[in-house]
Amino acid sequence: MPETSLRERAIRFLARREHSRAELTRKLAPHGTPDEVEAVLERMIALGVLSDARFAQSWVRSKAHRFGLARIRHDLAQRGLDRDTIDAALENEPLDDEIERARAVWATRFGSIADDRREWARQARFLQSRGFSTATITRLLRERPDDAA
Repeated sequence: MPETSLRERAIRFLARREHSRAELTRKLAPHGTPDEVEAVLERMIALGVLSDARFAQSWVRSKAHRFGLARIRHDLAQRGLDRDTIDAALENEPLDDEIERARAVWATRFGSIADDRREWARQARFLQSRGFSTATITRLLRERPDDAA
């Protein structure tokens, strides 16, 4: 496939949202040879249209209010970003205290303290699936409503 067509595809993908280099490589791979895809990606980077750092910062901004640090790190790693890029994105974004974010997510979903162990475990699993640490979950679910104030 001609490089122009690959370039057009890459621009269409990037016009919709930020992509990591690995994501864009995966999406373009069926449409060209590895050398053609690599050439298009290098051109996109040279033009400043494709940036893993910008993608990571955008991802963190959009997901930080709903997920814990573990989940955000995992999602970024799944999208092909290296540890340094992930750490830089998390460092540059002003993330509120993790317990406050967990409390907001918990309040939206549940809003009341668990009455029994089964409900407590269900709430803990929910927060764990959102990427909050065990220490944060335990602290949040053991506090009383007047403790948070």
